[in-house]
Amino acid sequence: MALADEIKKHAVEALKIEAQSIENLISFIDDDFTNAVELILNSKGRVVITGIGKSAIVAQKIVATLNSTGTPSIFMHAADAIHGDLGNIQQDDVVICISKSGNTPEIKVLVPLVKSFNNKLIAITGNTESVLGKQADYILNTYVETEACPNNLAPTSSTTAQMAMGDALAVCLLNQRGFTSKDFAKYHPGGSLGKKLYLRVADVFINNAKPQVSANQKLSEVIIEISSKRLGITAVVENETLLGVVTDGDLRRMLEKNQDITTLTAKDIMSASPKTIKPDTLAIEALHIMENNNITQLLVAENNIYLGVIHLHDLLKEGII
Repeated sequence: MALADEIKKHAVEALKIEAQSIENLISFIDDDFTNAVELILNSKGRVVITGIGKSAIVAQKIVATLNSTGTPSIFMHAADAIHGDLGNIQQDDVVICISKSGNTPEIKVLVPLVKSFNNKLIAITGNTESVLGKQADYILNTYVETEACPNNLAPTSSTTAQMAMGDALAVCLLNQRGFTSKDFAKYHPGGSLGKKLYLRVADVFINNAKPQVSANQKLSEVIIEISSKRLGITAVVENETLLGVVTDGDLRRMLEKNQDITTLTAKDIMSASPKTIKPDTLAIEALHIMENNNITQLLVAENNIYLGVIHLHDLLKEGII
């Protein structure tokens, strides 16, 4: 077997094993799962998530997901917890402990301490008969038959299952909280994701020139306006009211059809009823309109009053695309 084929074979095998591990989790969505969701929903405190090794890394990801979807959470490393970090746990906090075996030395020490604080304990473990499983108030079972690792040693399927169970928990919580895209935007103001959720057309187009001509202006003046404003478009306006639009494409099509262009005016070549967008619309909607209509600019207007132009390049510059 060629090296490339062998690599592909192992990759496919690993993905199939992990996919099957996640699918098997469906049978573990039981009363303990629903009770755990209700416990967190009704809690006045935070969710403290802990683990050791690879499970600790999974714990940090779940913490990030919960925080970004409306459930205040913190990460506490299991090894650090038994050396002073137990002070992170407050009276009303719910503790989630993640461990494949549920029997690692740090977990064995940590679990009784958490219980002595009278905090509710949720276990994410693949071993329901472990120390963790037996002492937890609720168990989210993440048992996997085999790791994707050919030696069945490196945490692969098991950590994928833990991550997936954490995602299921987070999705249920956000649904029960009625968490919306507007709420999501509050926690993601940075980067392209945040901009898609909060950046509006008004935030973008005001930096552009405002090309416009009157209906009776000569073609030469229309060309100069389009060229000088560098947006490939000009609005046709009378008394601030939008009548139409002339684009680079309109000019090219006009030249193909007309031999004598000396008498033409803006109204002779403009496209009436152009595509427009309101300034308070999300900028991502402007992108959708451009994509659906195979155009690169949109006129910004409110109550048919022309305000300016938003260009595809503006959205690229903002990182929305």
